Amino acid sequence: MRVAFVSETTAQHARGDDLDRLALLADLLTERGHDVHVCCAQWWDGQPDAFDHEGVTYHAVTADRGQRWFAPKVATTLSGLDPDVVHATSRTPGHVYGARWGALLAGAPVVLDWYDTRTTTDGLTGRAYQYAARKPGVVVTPSRTVKTTVREHGGNGEDVRVVPTGIDMEGIRRAVPGDGGDIVCSRRLDEDANVESLFLALAEFREYDWNCTIVGDGPERASYERQARDLRIADRIDFVGDCSVEERVEIFKNAHVYVHTAERTPFALDLLRALACGCVGIVEYHAQSSAHELVETYERGFRATSDEEITECLVRAGDLERKAVDESFADYDHDQFLDAYLDAYEDAQASAGLF
Repeated sequence: MRVAFVSETTAQHARGDDLDRLALLADLLTERGHDVHVCCAQWWDGQPDAFDHEGVTYHAVTADRGQRWFAPKVATTLSGLDPDVVHATSRTPGHVYGARWGALLAGAPVVLDWYDTRTTTDGLTGRAYQYAARKPGVVVTPSRTVKTTVREHGGNGEDVRVVPTGIDMEGIRRAVPGDGGDIVCSRRLDEDANVESLFLALAEFREYDWNCTIVGDGPERASYERQARDLRIADRIDFVGDCSVEERVEIFKNAHVYVHTAERTPFALDLLRALACGCVGIVEYHAQSSAHELVETYERGFRATSDEEITECLVRAGDLERKAVDESFADYDHDQFLDAYLDAYEDAQASAGLF
């Protein structure tokens, strides 16, 4: 199958969970023998319009990001690729217009990845989101929380399917515990991280013997470090900065509890990895965070709505045994992730009468 991605921004341009998810999918498709093309803004040196990198062919629709003619130009690019399916994203919803016109010219269906919950219904951007929600053959979201956002923009719930981002279960099985605390939290330390909820809970947890590792970096790191000092728990908290996936998995394998407090999370990928590593999961509920979906039916998972409840959950988590791997999360493996997308592609083709 020839799959053409439409994503002006790629993982080579910027950091983002949505970009990492698309990069993972492209790699898995390539490994399975599919022909993968990415229509994007140029990120490589030199002047070639097409650039092969690690089995994926990238096509420079524009020389830089943010150029307003990306959408009309991508339609022309797609018509020349003869794809079996066009896979677009909602990161820049206006680009879905170009993806759909290009797909019509190529005789291919459109599958849309919708990752974010922070959208708008106002103005031209709002109309673009409504178009993106309604026009593709299939819309894929990473969680039910994001699916609700698509439906709020007019998407048909029957055409929206939830596909959680996949994890490397074999890598988790092989990993050995690394250095780190009994309690771990990992995320980009920005305004949505809400680590103060964890710190307030830990301040009430002083009578217990614990230490905590905070994985991640970002603009609010200094503020969180100051909060830890103000609460007089800094000597028991270790900020380790950014870590690779492999390093994070080793930290999770050593930990007993993973705490997720972020206010906005389309999909809690590190929480999923930590649960698969055997951690007890504690999630503070927020309307724009999907993290609670991973623990709501999990016997080693707890939900909280305040720092006081997080403290209570930490006490209860201490009574649960440690585990090295939780095989119940094997259903989230890379193979299942890829198969779910291949099913979406085939269903989009069938609904478009292309079989």
